[in-house]
Amino acid sequence: MNNLARQETIAAISTPPGAGGIGIIRISGSQALPLLKSIFQPKKTSCCFCSHQLYYGHIRQSVDGKILDEVLAVYMAAPHTYTREDVVEIHCHGSFLVLQNVLELILDSGAVLAEPGEFTKRAFLNGRIDLTRAEAVIDVLSAKTRKGVDLAQEQLSGALYNKIDPIRQSLVRMRAVIEVAIDFPDEEVEIIDHSALLDQLESEVTQPLTNLLQSADRGRLYREGISLVIAGLPNVGKSSLLNTILQEERALVTAVPGTTRDSIEEIVDIYGMPVRIIDTAGIRDDAGEVEELGIQRARDLINKADLILFMIDGSRELTDADRKLYAQVKHKPLLPVLNKIDLCDGGLPDLACLADLGRCVKISAREQIGIDQLKQAIFALMTSGNEQWEEGGCAPNVRHKQALAKAVEAAARIRFACETGLTNDLIAIDLQECLDFLAEIVGETTTEDILDVIFTQFCLGK
Repeated sequence: MNNLARQETIAAISTPPGAGGIGIIRISGSQALPLLKSIFQPKKTSCCFCSHQLYYGHIRQSVDGKILDEVLAVYMAAPHTYTREDVVEIHCHGSFLVLQNVLELILDSGAVLAEPGEFTKRAFLNGRIDLTRAEAVIDVLSAKTRKGVDLAQEQLSGALYNKIDPIRQSLVRMRAVIEVAIDFPDEEVEIIDHSALLDQLESEVTQPLTNLLQSADRGRLYREGISLVIAGLPNVGKSSLLNTILQEERALVTAVPGTTRDSIEEIVDIYGMPVRIIDTAGIRDDAGEVEELGIQRARDLINKADLILFMIDGSRELTDADRKLYAQVKHKPLLPVLNKIDLCDGGLPDLACLADLGRCVKISAREQIGIDQLKQAIFALMTSGNEQWEEGGCAPNVRHKQALAKAVEAAARIRFACETGLTNDLIAIDLQECLDFLAEIVGETTTEDILDVIFTQFCLGK
């Protein structure tokens, strides 16, 4: 697969855009050190560029000797580098203009601009990391919660690979037995113990694959999170709830109906799950033209949401408008929220008409009462109350999930073939297919097109 990688020496800015104390330019390839020597003037003339040692000096233009920046430079010799190639990093001041000037000098000196994810792609192609670890780098960079970072770090350290590899080794052993039986058909009865083969298939292949497949939704929620829309009539407290959850005055709150005329979105961490919480315009029939636009957007967001918080004003009885709106949103996963319980001196309203009454959460957004219980209810609803969500483990993405599902299907075909007495040739085919699907996950048989899709998700310089 190494022929998939460009042979040129590549370079890119590896720190985010914007002003900062330090900005880093990374160079990887056989010409990394000669490039550094051509533009870097070390403070000490005796500089020998020992590997993994920082050197202080200046970046100078070769034409006129103009100093571009005062820097620290480090040369890292292959194979003990991120890409297993010679790597140079130049630590500049964090001005984007300075970084751009230095990068342009490097490119003019013979390097080519790295493509998104190309450093990590070279690390994969050069055998430093498998594909699951490469994808984990994306998850580390894009994680929105501490739990998301923890799961990504587990996968980066090989959690997924370490669970898949024993399954693959078991399939290889099974395939070896079948191949021997194919080569020596007269000895088939003595060579193959189909009962033991089925036991091995169940305990070492099918069950571990099923467990991994079941963890895929857990991984998706911690990685991607959910979209949660707060819906309700005007003035039921939707914006107050958003402000309370965020612990900041993000949305305007007034006693005037229709204050919120557009959606307001923020990401909030609920027990490690990133939740994109959206405050929408209050839905009513007698809205003006501008407010009606906000109401239409609210309806669109409701239809796309993973979960609806249906808010009701607990300081008054349920109205026909509440019932009408409930009928419009109850087709979605829904959690009723009874707000303003601090104003319910005469008791709570009758909610018998709501089918979801059993899990209605009673809160006061203004007084911050019941907010923890609301977060617990949201988390439990999205995770189905499964205790495994609190356990450690890897978090497969959609690509992994599809390959795992195919591997489980192949394992089922192996079982059927063994139980019904199909030929060893057919069993061997299903065993190899199961192995191939697992090889796709770790990157041993992944096509170039899929690799391109994966690595283009990276930012430049990683």
